[in-house]
Amino acid sequence: MILSKIIQEKRKTVEEAKNHCSQKELMEKVSRLYVKSSFKKNIARGHAINLIAELKKASPTRGIIRGDFNPVKIALTYQAQGASAVSVLTDERFFEGRLTYLKEVKERISIPVLRKDFIIDEYQIYESVLWGADAILLIADILTPEELKRYLELAKGLGLDVLCEVHNEEDIAKALDAGATIIGINNRDLHSFKVDIVTTQRLMRLIPDTKVRVSESGIRTYEDVMFLKSLGVNAVLIGEAFMEADDIAGKVREIMRF
Repeated sequence: MILSKIIQEKRKTVEEAKNHCSQKELMEKVSRLYVKSSFKKNIARGHAINLIAELKKASPTRGIIRGDFNPVKIALTYQAQGASAVSVLTDERFFEGRLTYLKEVKERISIPVLRKDFIIDEYQIYESVLWGADAILLIADILTPEELKRYLELAKGLGLDVLCEVHNEEDIAKALDAGATIIGINNRDLHSFKVDIVTTQRLMRLIPDTKVRVSESGIRTYEDVMFLKSLGVNAVLIGEAFMEADDIAGKVREIMRF
C-alpha cells in the first residue's frame, strides 16, 4: 500500500531530522517566532469560491508531473492570477518536495502558504513554523483522535491555521471532535489513490456551515468548480491540472475564471 510506505518513510525522515536538530533545539528556535496566519480568512472570504493553488512536482502514482519546476516563479504566477493561498508539498521521497521551497515561496509572495505533508509527529509542526508556513495539513486518517486534537491545539498555539483533511464519515467525526475549523474533503482515497469528486457531494452535508469547507483533488474544469460551489464549498485545492499545463496562468484563468 502506498500510504503505509509513505508513513514508514516519514517516520525515518523525522528521526533523521531530530538527529540533526533535536526537538528541544527546534522549540528554542521557534520560541522567538510567531505566525499571524491569514490562511483561514483568505480561503473563506467573499461569495466567490477561493483557490488554494498547489506546487506539486511529482506524485507516487504518476512520477514527475512537471519537469520545469520553479516553485517561486509558479507561486508568483498563482498570486498574480488571484489565488487566495499557495500549497507547497514538502515530502521529498514521494513528491519531490523540499522544505526549502516553503521558505523560498513565503519570502516572495504576500498570500499565505500551506505546508502540505504527512504530519505524524509534533516535531514537524514546530518545523513548519521555522520554515515559514502559515498553515499545515493534518490528515485525519493517519492520526489517532488524541493526536489530531493535540496537534490542532499545538498548531493553534503557534499561530498556525490547520487544514484538516477527511475522506469519509469516520474522518469527519474525528475532525469535528478534535475542534477542526477548516475541513478539507479529499476526493482522493489515499489507500488506493483513486479519485472521485462526488466524495465532496456525499460528505458536505455532514460538515456544519460554520466550518470553512475545502474540496481537494480531481478538480480539473470550470464546471467542476461551479459544481463544488453549488454544494457550498468555500475553496478548492488544485495542483495537478496546473502543473500539467504549458501555460499555468492561462489554465488558472480557464478553471477559475476570476
